[in-house]
Amino acid sequence: MNKKLLDVLVCPVCSARLRYNRKTSELECRHDQLAFPVREGVPILLAMDARPLSRDRS
Repeated sequence: MNKKLLDVLVCPVCSARLRYNRKTSELECRHDQLAFPVREGVPILLAMDARPLSRDRS
């Protein structure tokens, strides 16, 4: 994920910073516990496409 792009992307639900998870190719919002997919290098920041994160993640 491009660092400059990651610096400007925020969660579409709460506007918190997103973290890129290389292992899952997702952008994660720790505040809302949501993971947004990145498909072919394009972040899909739609709440309806997000999946809930497990509570046991840190």
